[in-house]
Amino acid sequence: MAGAIGAATDGFLDRLKAGRIPPPVTGASLNDAGLAPSALSGIFESQLTSRALDLEARRLGAARRGFYSIGSSGHEGNAGLAHVLRVDDMAFLHYRSGAFYIERARKLPGETPVWNMALSFVASSEDPISGGRHKVIGSKSLFIPPQTSTIASHLPKAMGAAFSIALARTQKKRDAALPLDSVIYCSFGDASANHSTAQGAINAAALTGYRGLPLPLIFACEDNGVGISVKTPEGWIAANYGARAGLRYVYGDARDVVDAVRAGREAERCARAARKPVFLHLRTVRLMGHAGSDLETSYRDRAEIETEADQDPLLHTARRVMETSGASLTDIEKLYGEISGCARRAMEAACDRPKLSSAAEVMSALSPRKRSAARRPGRTLDRAPDDARARREPQHMSRLISLALADEMERDRNIVVFGEDVAKKGGVYGATTRLQQKFGPARAFDTLLDEQSILGLGIGLAHNGFLPVPEIQFLAYVHNAEDQLRGEAASLSFFSNSQYTNPMVVRVAGLAYQKGFGGHFHNDNSVAVFRDIPGIVLACPSSGAEAVAMLRESFRIAREERRVVVFLEPIALYGTKDVSEGDGSMTAIFDDIDGAVRFGAPNVIGDGRDLAIVTYGNGTYLSRRALAHLEDAGVSARIIDLRWLSPLPVDAVVDAIGKRRNVLIVDECRRTGGPAEEIIAQFADRGLSYNMKRITGEDTFIPLGPAADTVLVSESEIAAAALSLLGVSAGKAAE
Repeated sequence: MAGAIGAATDGFLDRLKAGRIPPPVTGASLNDAGLAPSALSGIFESQLTSRALDLEARRLGAARRGFYSIGSSGHEGNAGLAHVLRVDDMAFLHYRSGAFYIERARKLPGETPVWNMALSFVASSEDPISGGRHKVIGSKSLFIPPQTSTIASHLPKAMGAAFSIALARTQKKRDAALPLDSVIYCSFGDASANHSTAQGAINAAALTGYRGLPLPLIFACEDNGVGISVKTPEGWIAANYGARAGLRYVYGDARDVVDAVRAGREAERCARAARKPVFLHLRTVRLMGHAGSDLETSYRDRAEIETEADQDPLLHTARRVMETSGASLTDIEKLYGEISGCARRAMEAACDRPKLSSAAEVMSALSPRKRSAARRPGRTLDRAPDDARARREPQHMSRLISLALADEMERDRNIVVFGEDVAKKGGVYGATTRLQQKFGPARAFDTLLDEQSILGLGIGLAHNGFLPVPEIQFLAYVHNAEDQLRGEAASLSFFSNSQYTNPMVVRVAGLAYQKGFGGHFHNDNSVAVFRDIPGIVLACPSSGAEAVAMLRESFRIAREERRVVVFLEPIALYGTKDVSEGDGSMTAIFDDIDGAVRFGAPNVIGDGRDLAIVTYGNGTYLSRRALAHLEDAGVSARIIDLRWLSPLPVDAVVDAIGKRRNVLIVDECRRTGGPAEEIIAQFADRGLSYNMKRITGEDTFIPLGPAADTVLVSESEIAAAALSLLGVSAGKAAE
């Protein structure tokens, strides 16, 4: 490794001193690029600064004083794109974008990019973007949200952010975070272009462009020909994206920053003036391996490494600067020495700055308590259907949810509802009925069938001041796109120290017990995918009235606390009207449902002293039905409906249990990974010694038809478990 690093480290200066300047690789002129010689010199300084910081980061990483991971060497041509774009053109950047960040910072007085990057490299708590949580490229003032996992996972939200600009225009949104004439820039590597997430986002952008809808977006593929150690076939990117319907293709050679500027201007004109999506293909090289731990000589021979180093973009820009400004090799060497000295001093000073030192400090950004601007009332269309009668009559859960969504959309025009089949059809189960008719296609609309794009759209909309309500049609479909929640939406506040947030309410139809349309993909009883994500709020109602009150609180949490809320709606309860036949207790009159429920407060049903049943969702419904069996046996019980599955309201549950010693946990999810595991662990941590039992679903996917009943918790099983816990025989109960 040392030999490979040494060759790359010394390559630029060695070649510069020896006069080994490569010949031009493009015919672009400064006039073609609209570039003044002074501007070119400024871009060159940004490129040199990025390289110097890369080398300093590697030096400190080798000495175990820093945390170097992936550098920008070979990709410094992206400084040309930063020169072309405005500061308020939001940029979702590939990790090899140090030069882009530095060049953009030059446009805003008072920015200190060298010091900021140095603090990030050493994970100092004074790092102005992440607060020491990660080495990221980002800045609130420069409109650069930080990206950590840039293997294509940022493309869907870039597409969403571009869509939000067009939507803000349609909605005449005066408080948008992004100017109405801005564009979105999103960079990634050639290997990442093959990722399914990239394919989905690019397809969504192309489809939008094909439909003639505005989407001011530049996808910039920085093509260095290799992903870690695997080569991208020559010509693959151009062949794949060069003639894509709905997508403008622009090529530039970013080894020559002048050609990068030329191509960038062409892409920018298309995106800003024509409001069309662009695929900008930029030729680059990769120097010094993939990452700090990468032994490049294990998969590339020395001749190939040297050939790449001969095409160093810094050498190409040096030639351009000498041709246009009259600078000599000695002048450039001196300039680079001064920049390198500045970078070294910054890195050394940053090593002594404070680090995060407690779990509380690390976790403080997971739950940002930042109140948003006042909401603006929405309005219904002039000929919108009237829901007055529906609001005054008893309704089941799915209809109550649609009424609650309509109520919130009238209160806040920033709320946008979207997903598969949510518009004209009103959702598979009617939970978005009449929303499009009431609020129009700009606020309630159908998307393409791609969960990654749906959630990415939500993230992008939230970046621009909207409060998105994406719907995932079935819980099992979340797994196609869970990284959009785990790696993107939920992590954004963490890696930006709460400067960027992703407030949204993600509606998911899920859980089991659906009859007639069953099987695993429409009856998924695992919520572990959500409960494992730090910072997410997971809500699960057990009746129509609960759904309305909890939705109101979920919107408050998203709006005021800027959090991601997943609202899990039990499919089997959508149309359920009764607990006991004819009692109508699962329905409610919308206008009679007052206020919201408090976040973290469980719902306590009954005051029985013999037993506490801790449950949620369908488990609450089944437990309510089981009460009749228990009462026949002389057993009185209290049901504690959790409501909030993450974070679990354990303290409130303990308070609700009170002096009851018998506790039955009814967890409709799988035995492994279900909420019951944490409940029992939390009880143990508190030293509580209840007479306790849990019943759960089996560790299996759910089969089709009556066989599903064999693997799910049942009403009779709840009653039997409760009686067993109390030492009451089933025979006595039957007497």
